[in-house]
Amino acid sequence: MIRLITTLVLAALPLGAFAADKPVKPRPAKVAAAAFTKDGQPNLQSSGVLVFDPTSGQTLFSKNAEQVSPIASITKIMTAMVVLDAKLAMDEPIELTPEDIDVVKHTRSRLPIGSHFRRDDLIRLALMASDNRAASALGRNYPGGLPAFVQAMNDKAKALGLSQTKYVDSSGLSPGNVSSPQDLGKLVAAASRYPLITEYSTTGAVSVALPDSKRTLNFVNTNALVRNSDWKIGLSKTGYISEAGKCLVMHAMIANQPIVIVLLDSWGRLTRIGDANRIRKWLEKNPGKVVGTPFRPG
Repeated sequence: MIRLITTLVLAALPLGAFAADKPVKPRPAKVAAAAFTKDGQPNLQSSGVLVFDPTSGQTLFSKNAEQVSPIASITKIMTAMVVLDAKLAMDEPIELTPEDIDVVKHTRSRLPIGSHFRRDDLIRLALMASDNRAASALGRNYPGGLPAFVQAMNDKAKALGLSQTKYVDSSGLSPGNVSSPQDLGKLVAAASRYPLITEYSTTGAVSVALPDSKRTLNFVNTNALVRNSDWKIGLSKTGYISEAGKCLVMHAMIANQPIVIVLLDSWGRLTRIGDANRIRKWLEKNPGKVVGTPFRPG
């Protein structure tokens, strides 16, 4: 028994304890990206960026702001706007059908086919959990069906002056849904005036009781920052497909001012979160950028 214990103890010791003549080369420490460039600008890794003051209309920071690219589930903001504009009954039960199964990217959903959910529940799950079946069902159950819904999405984009934006579905699964940071800044500013969108998109977590079942499903917001007490977020939406990279848009209070942040094509797992934090740190360090800015129409 003693030999067994000794063997286990020895086995648990690091190899370097027995190889003193062969020092282990220390692993290089991971170096976090610097918050600022040498010019004092935020050191952002996302390919497309817009930091926008919706009160004054002033762009505070931009990077490839007019570059058009796929926007993935950022699309769902427009989906919610079009549904709410139509003033459809929020308590109407909507059935999920095989038409709502993703055959484009083959993503999964925990919402069972054949189940019924209230329209407002589907809006909440589309915004906070980015559920694709929920977004698909919302588009299908618009007067005139999905073709009419997509047309309404593009009409709304035109009315908002989103000249670089195009929609082809209600979920964002198709890379044909495209926009630019500049356009998305306007979209987020407009969507922030919809109380239901601001509430649902910033819900941290929700439990959903499945109809005709005792099962309850728990969903969390795809943007971890909404559960961070250091942030005051009024609207949030994430997105990802391979063609778009990881995307994030937010309407938040920073340095006591409303700020719109658009981050597109972030490839690192946490890059968009890191970029958002670097933007906040930059604005808090330079509050003059968002205080007393002149109003510019349009």
